[in-house]
Amino acid sequence: MHVLAFGTYQRDYPRNAQVRSCLRRAGVVVTEKHVDLWDGRREAWTIGVTALRRVVAAELRLAAAPRSPADALLVGYPGHVDLLAARIAARGRPIVFDPLVSLHDTLVADRGRFAAGSPAARALLHLDRRALAAADLVVADTEANGRFYVEQLGVDPARLRVCLVGAEDDVFHPGTPNDVSFHAVFVGKLIPLHGLETILAAARLAPEVPFRIVGSGQLEPLLADAPANVEHVPWVDYGALPDELRAAGCALGVFGASEKAARVIPNKAFQALACAVPLVTADTPAARELLTDGVDSILVPRGDPAALAAAVRRLDADPALRRSIGGAGRATYDNRAAEDVLGRRWRAIFEDLVGRR
Repeated sequence: MHVLAFGTYQRDYPRNAQVRSCLRRAGVVVTEKHVDLWDGRREAWTIGVTALRRVVAAELRLAAAPRSPADALLVGYPGHVDLLAARIAARGRPIVFDPLVSLHDTLVADRGRFAAGSPAARALLHLDRRALAAADLVVADTEANGRFYVEQLGVDPARLRVCLVGAEDDVFHPGTPNDVSFHAVFVGKLIPLHGLETILAAARLAPEVPFRIVGSGQLEPLLADAPANVEHVPWVDYGALPDELRAAGCALGVFGASEKAARVIPNKAFQALACAVPLVTADTPAARELLTDGVDSILVPRGDPAALAAAVRRLDADPALRRSIGGAGRATYDNRAAEDVLGRRWRAIFEDLVGRR
């Protein structure tokens, strides 16, 4: 089996890097035809003449790519603009699209970058639907997100598969448990999805517990009024993230109140599980697809600072509970989201699609 990773996908984005790694681990030959359009750009999605020119130039380069011997093409995140070029380059071979998100849902409903009903919002919704319709198969990261693609964006359920995000096994793995000190760590973009307001409010309710926030983004101004027990680090190298997690008493997932927050299990959750660090995250339909409250994680109501503060205090007071939940979290990761497990899933998706062709 030979798969061509094709498009302007962010090459080092965890989902994209991890899918390529999973496929290779499962014995699939993975080659790449990649044009840099989004890499290194933290806020890449803009609307304007300059952005349009960059997109058109990238797509022309992709469409002109020589034929690859691959059995199928994989278009990764954020490859919504790549499907036309992928169809040209595929020359009849099947295309799997791993969108990870809806652009309209992310930039309009979640982050508020564009007003609902605006020309930009309508363009993003059109792009979502056209891209998802153009692929032979769409892969969602959770069952909940898959239902959203079907119900809101018109994806035929017969063309939908689900494969969890996972983490990179070579990067994220357990270390020595930290029983000496305790702090809660959040790692990620400071965007509405992640519920920074809830985290800061919980920190105010538990002033004796240190909180460490690693990341930057749209909601960073909220940190100007952060309580004294909150430390902010704008950035650490990706390779240093496992040490950040293993040094903490618990890792914080997502707590936003948006519909999108209820449908996703983000990279940071899988990374914490892989490192055997106790995970505290929102109790959502997506989380319940993988996690069991009080066993391999602590699940709290979305947007509830008091519940989050209570969960963090509970873990702070009980090192044995931290070890139990961290160990069970790693077991859940091994059984459901390790690269060997997801590699077999990804290979089966491609083999089934190519076989039907």
